[in-house]
Amino acid sequence: MIVIACVDDNMGMAFNHRRQSRDAILCRDVLSLAPDTPLWMHPYSASLFPDAPKTSIADADYLTKAGADDLCFVEREDVSPYAAAIHTVILYRWNRHYPADTYFALDWKNYRKIETVSLEGKSHPEITREIWKHR
Repeated sequence: MIVIACVDDNMGMAFNHRRQSRDAILCRDVLSLAPDTPLWMHPYSASLFPDAPKTSIADADYLTKAGADDLCFVEREDVSPYAAAIHTVILYRWNRHYPADTYFALDWKNYRKIETVSLEGKSHPEITREIWKHR
């Protein structure tokens, strides 16, 4: 599974069960990653992707149902129970500190960063996209 998450400098993802931020450029970038691959997400996240292709699936149990090479956009869910199935992590870093009470928790010792790209966001001057692969 390929997990996609937006995080602040402390790996925070959400505060009081709400996303920390959103950015139209980031959402377009997510959709461009794999146009022919299903993009799974929680129904809460579906409003971020109004132009998502028909291969996108909003389902409360998406982390269980996604296939081995499917993309999963995570905003508030704990991915640690699915760690064995995660072979790639794509992090979008806001490069800021936000209040958070939900964090992206994964044991990073078995991952290596293979790519870093800077994006000029709409709401953030710079968003960093990192791709991490399981060793």
